[in-house]
Amino acid sequence: MVKFGLRLAENRAPEYPPDAYMDYDKLKEIIKELAGKKLARVDSNTREVSMTAPPPTNAAGRMLTSDDSPVTEEDFYSCIDAQLARVEAFTLEQVTALRSDITALELTELVGLNKDDEKEVDRIRERADAVARSFLVLEKYVNINFMGFHKILKKHDKNSPSHACKQFYINRMHNQAWVRGDYSDVVVRLSAIYSALRNDHAAEENKDASQSFLRSTTKYWIRTEDVSRVKYAVLKHLPVFLQKTSTGESDSQLTNSVYFDNDQLELYHGRLDKTPGAIAYRLRWYGAGDPKVVFCERKTHRDTWTGEASVKERFIVDHSEVKQVLNDEYPISKKRDEMLAKKKATQAEVEDWEELVREMIQVVQSKQLVPTMRTQYMRTAFQIPFDATVRISLDTNLCMISERGYNTQNGAKWFRDPDVSLADNEITRFPHAILEVKLELGGANSEPPQWVTELQNSGMLYEVHKFSKFIHGCASLLPEYVRSVPYWVDDASIRDSILRSGGGRILVKDDSETGVGPGANEHYNHLLPFGNIKEPHLDAKGRTANTVALIETGEDAAKSTASGAPLPTTADKYYAGADVTDEEILFNATVQGCAEDTCAGWLFPFCSGYNEDNVLAPTSVQKVEPKIFFANERTFLHWLHAGVTLYTIAAGILAFASDTRSVSAHWYAMALLPISLGFCLYALHLFLWRAEKIKTRIPGRWDDSRGPLILGAILAGVLFINFVMKCREIRNYNIMMAYEL
Repeated sequence: MVKFGLRLAENRAPEYPPDAYMDYDKLKEIIKELAGKKLARVDSNTREVSMTAPPPTNAAGRMLTSDDSPVTEEDFYSCIDAQLARVEAFTLEQVTALRSDITALELTELVGLNKDDEKEVDRIRERADAVARSFLVLEKYVNINFMGFHKILKKHDKNSPSHACKQFYINRMHNQAWVRGDYSDVVVRLSAIYSALRNDHAAEENKDASQSFLRSTTKYWIRTEDVSRVKYAVLKHLPVFLQKTSTGESDSQLTNSVYFDNDQLELYHGRLDKTPGAIAYRLRWYGAGDPKVVFCERKTHRDTWTGEASVKERFIVDHSEVKQVLNDEYPISKKRDEMLAKKKATQAEVEDWEELVREMIQVVQSKQLVPTMRTQYMRTAFQIPFDATVRISLDTNLCMISERGYNTQNGAKWFRDPDVSLADNEITRFPHAILEVKLELGGANSEPPQWVTELQNSGMLYEVHKFSKFIHGCASLLPEYVRSVPYWVDDASIRDSILRSGGGRILVKDDSETGVGPGANEHYNHLLPFGNIKEPHLDAKGRTANTVALIETGEDAAKSTASGAPLPTTADKYYAGADVTDEEILFNATVQGCAEDTCAGWLFPFCSGYNEDNVLAPTSVQKVEPKIFFANERTFLHWLHAGVTLYTIAAGILAFASDTRSVSAHWYAMALLPISLGFCLYALHLFLWRAEKIKTRIPGRWDDSRGPLILGAILAGVLFINFVMKCREIRNYNIMMAYEL
């Protein structure tokens, strides 16, 4: 493990002066001197003193407060106070300079910009990129200093336990502007600049109160230190989408969602098991304070292999009407007439709205749903307004709050009083940010944009298949009610947060041999982004990373390559480089170490380096439908049928050739026999190879473009040779008959 002093020196930004960073070595030297002294501990229980009695002494007869060394605890406190102030002042200075640069861009460059002048647009974009990169460098500066203060305070308390001060200074740092300050206005203003350069246009708003939309959604975990880098990578292509209730001062908005379930957690287990038709019922509102407008939402799961897609439906009510919805007192007929008269809705739209409202009211009564779990987070949405082709949301400061244990007053209260303090087992704070990439593909937009693919392969995203905030909250805060838990609870990076919220009973013991609980993680080692407690990979890059990080500089890339932090994934071995064509992937022998065993690995996949034990399968999961298993078996039988047919033909030729004594027939039959054997062996190879890919759900092509070509070429060659030989026999026979005549 690299010492933090060396790490701090290696990660200094060259554009920042050395004295801008904390002096870690000086503080460490003070701690070393303090640790070498044997200070007697003052009796902290004594509450009276005498103004005439001498102070207490130690065994050497010296006063307990006397100190022969020139270095004291006060020196450490003064030094760390000065360094905290220095880091804070430098951070505020840099933020002020960045805001000034953005203002200059807004007032001088964008005013009167000719957007048809590509050179001018590129020049302004380069200036905006420079500001964004400077902000990322500043955030890295803040993080490295923040970590340094954590480590030096931990070292101090370890060496001087009688003068522990870490908790005091940690709380103090969190109240200082360089840590607590919200500088997201930089993101909002940069987003507006990029949007102006792209010349974004808003689509037409859909004002239908009942909104149904079908989307392809992929969810990722994002490290806290990578949040700004991900925001920058996205805002270059999509603007920050601010809700109408937002003040516009921040790029994020507080979002609350109260999920309903019954005492048996029927909806939880249905969503966890992915039961067809399983629903999630929630009430959502945006903004701080009490809700004003509430979205009543229902999410219904459908298996895509059946030809259906999951759908989310919702209708809008005033906060005063929530009790009526929950108690089956909502005036549907009155609202229907209002929609027809005032909102000019069509008859079909009103009928769909009414059907949705009646179904959602009925399910509350029939399943006896009550408030169960609330999720709360700051959501940043990136989207061209009312255009859902590509929509990206980033949720930070995520926490789940239990909604059990208080009187709902017959539906009048459906979320906890925010003024009442929460116990530790009533709230769990998730350590990562959640990124959702939502695509609406179809027609001309059948493939995701290239920048989305590059972001997914940037190394900053950790894909977690079917992650659910509702499921995670219930499993962590209601462990005594759940019969099964999601696979991601075994991940090493979230274990501490679950333990802090009292959900330890759903986790494996520290002395577990496998490090995972019973279920999927026993069979698949690629589902956990950061590994389990036995094999943690807390410092690994995004497990979907196949390309160079988007924002990582060449110097950083060289460092990460030299350190060898991330292990190569199975997908890297099979399909290294997601941005190259399929033909390049299959035939380029230089891709990620495939040069050594390309041919051998293809012929004998289970004896090659592709299946080394230290190769991790990716977290990027390809959808597997039940019919794929049967299709693999049918393909296996078809290839076997072809081999048996060739063998039958060869055996028949040999049988007849023994009577005709034809040398060419013998050679032809003997050539077909190994080809038929090759068909059978290839069928077995292909079946096992594809079964392994189905098991690990490796993304990419699951077909073999070389095997059929090779076997087909060999068979065609034998047939051609036999054709030539037969032509020669006929020619010789004709010549012989001509001589006889």
